[in-house]
Amino acid sequence: MNHPSTPSLTLSSAHPTTSAIAPSSLILAVVAAVGMATIGVISRITELNAESITFYRLSLGAAFLLIYLVLTKRHVMLKTLPGRHVVISGVLLAAFILFYVQAMNYTQMANAILMVYLAPIFAAIVAHLLFSERLTLTQVGLIGLALFGFAMMQEFRLNLDNRQDVIGMGFGLAAMFAYSGFILMNRRLPSRLDDRACAFWQLLVGALVILPFALWQPEGLTAAAWQWPWLLVAGFVPGFLALLCAVMAISRLPTALYGTLAYCEPVAVVIFGWSLFGEALSPLQLSGCALIIACGIAQAWMGGRRPRPLATTG
Repeated sequence: MNHPSTPSLTLSSAHPTTSAIAPSSLILAVVAAVGMATIGVISRITELNAESITFYRLSLGAAFLLIYLVLTKRHVMLKTLPGRHVVISGVLLAAFILFYVQAMNYTQMANAILMVYLAPIFAAIVAHLLFSERLTLTQVGLIGLALFGFAMMQEFRLNLDNRQDVIGMGFGLAAMFAYSGFILMNRRLPSRLDDRACAFWQLLVGALVILPFALWQPEGLTAAAWQWPWLLVAGFVPGFLALLCAVMAISRLPTALYGTLAYCEPVAVVIFGWSLFGEALSPLQLSGCALIIACGIAQAWMGGRRPRPLATTG
């Protein structure tokens, strides 16, 4: 869908033009990152298997989004079936979650997260090479600093002690590629598509893809009565709100800028762990969090000041 106040970056053909980045687009990216981070809190509290949590996150997220579309009278957009790009992005969303879960099953969570969060950097490089979203030396430096800050959060530890760790890092690498593909696929969606309708189809496709994996678990999709409120929260916050904000932000921001702001998610995870579960932060980890936030602010400041050309597919 075209947005007059914030031109889309996914036009299939357009004359070059310039526009400053709207602050609302930056807020969307931060809300998406923090919202995504809440799934770890919900998973730890409910102690359900990751496949079930993921299915409820996507399926209930699709249900909440459908209600939103009806209330805003955008449901008419759903009369047209999604195109190939939308379906592929939904499959990539489900693949990213599945591979990420498998990575955490085989190796330490720190290893899995560090591998997955190479995705925004990889996506920015691909966008630079294929989509004419040119990176300046300053942007490259900020991306590198953000990655270095994340390594500081992990205290520069990458343990590959045994075969299990190697397998886990392999799944982490697959999750990284899937996440990168999700970011890039959303950047190339036709401008005529409504981003909210796209988010609904992505959630629905992702839920259908992951459903067999959830049913394959011994406990299936069963949940106790006390767990259902948390599942509804999972569907609303990381499922509906965060993904909707992410899809909208990706379509409005350069990949490099969105990729840097996405590092707010691991920062939020660390803060949630410290404030809710008593996981202490070392001075090195706190410094890493500060460096990531500083890089995001610098990217946002640069993006808001400097005009940028609209990307085209040729």
